[in-house]
Amino acid sequence: MAQPAKMPSFEELMWATLGALESLGGSASIRELDDSVSTNLGLTDDILDVLHGDGPQTEFANRCGWARTRLRSIGAVENSARGVWTVTESGRRIGSPDRMRELLRRQRREYRSGLRNAREEPNRVNDLTEESSEEESWQAALLEILRKMEPDAFERLCQRLLREHGFTRVEVTGRSGDGGIDGTGVLRVNLLSFHVNYQCKRYSGTVGPGSIRDFRGALAGRADKGLFITTGRFTKDAEREAVRDGAMAIDLIDGVELCRLLREKELGVITETVERVTPDSSFFDAL
Repeated sequence: MAQPAKMPSFEELMWATLGALESLGGSASIRELDDSVSTNLGLTDDILDVLHGDGPQTEFANRCGWARTRLRSIGAVENSARGVWTVTESGRRIGSPDRMRELLRRQRREYRSGLRNAREEPNRVNDLTEESSEEESWQAALLEILRKMEPDAFERLCQRLLREHGFTRVEVTGRSGDGGIDGTGVLRVNLLSFHVNYQCKRYSGTVGPGSIRDFRGALAGRADKGLFITTGRFTKDAEREAVRDGAMAIDLIDGVELCRLLREKELGVITETVERVTPDSSFFDAL
């Protein structure tokens, strides 16, 4: 397959996402989907590493998110609260890109009709568009706050986050001469305990493979596992370096994942549930 010279269109990403879901057994996490789509489309690192705005999300990841949203709007996929995406029976029956485009055009017509009705019903909104926009908005706002924190405050936040996720004996050790290690902790998994050293950096850009190699070098003989936390994002080369054969694996948490973890534990993130009241016509029909 010839290497594409530019970012794929939304429709190309939609079709590739459906194919990726099928090849992955019908369901997949966002990371699994993005990796499969990029591989199947033969995308190069110079395309995959382009940031969306100020980041940390890449343009590719952002477009893949909208591709999934559009697939969900035509009933081809659905997702769980845990971020697992699943192809539906309707999605399996689409069969061709032309059929997918036909369903997408139909959904757009229905959406435009809904906008006209919304002028008469002000409370009616397009839930899919709002959800995607709000997800990007709160993450961007949270990352801006995190990047403005003092280094020692950010280290304490990471310490608290690790404790909330089951780490014990978590200590902040970030001092000069520590080789890039900002803290230590112990994670117990069933009968086994792992000594983990972590590094936490407030970046607005990308973390390259050199930083991963430096961190791994500092871990030699000092820990069972390494964890690198950043408000930025990791390049594809950095992700490959983190799991390179023959070397200690380094677990990575980028800005988007950090936001998700903070939200999950309600650390500095308030989630409000809006009550929606909808008449159930089937109830009245059954009387």
